[in-house]
Amino acid sequence: MPAAALFFVFVSLLLWGISGVTQKLSTNRISSELSFLWFTCAMVLISAALILFEPMHWHVSRLTFWLAVSGGTLNGLGALTSFLALESGGKASIVISLISLFPLPTVAFAIVVLHEHLTVAQAIGIALAIAAAILLSQEKTETLPEQVPDR
Repeated sequence: MPAAALFFVFVSLLLWGISGVTQKLSTNRISSELSFLWFTCAMVLISAALILFEPMHWHVSRLTFWLAVSGGTLNGLGALTSFLALESGGKASIVISLISLFPLPTVAFAIVVLHEHLTVAQAIGIALAIAAAILLSQEKTETLPEQVPDR
């Protein structure tokens, strides 16, 4: 992988890692819907900055346009449901870890739609990711002491 790509991967990892905590903190204080709206406002500001400072080639095919719109819509709905998961009492350490397994459906779709193939090492990695998801989702339930009936 080129060094520039690896740099951006690590920056994304760091930013998304921190955002999981900020999302949990916000949904502890306001509704997931309001938190998502503020999240969206930040995205609009970043988009506006890109429009102002980055030259864009606006002439794209209809297919490319709708693929981009679909990707943005799915990303937005995924973000909204992640806020709902956090607001519903999910622990940030578990919710964000499980959500971060989003490459698993991507791999499945890539195999079916793009006819990509997995190596043995990649298949083992997927199996380990699924095992990690199962282990992460296990929470110790508190057992209440048995109550003795009044006599």
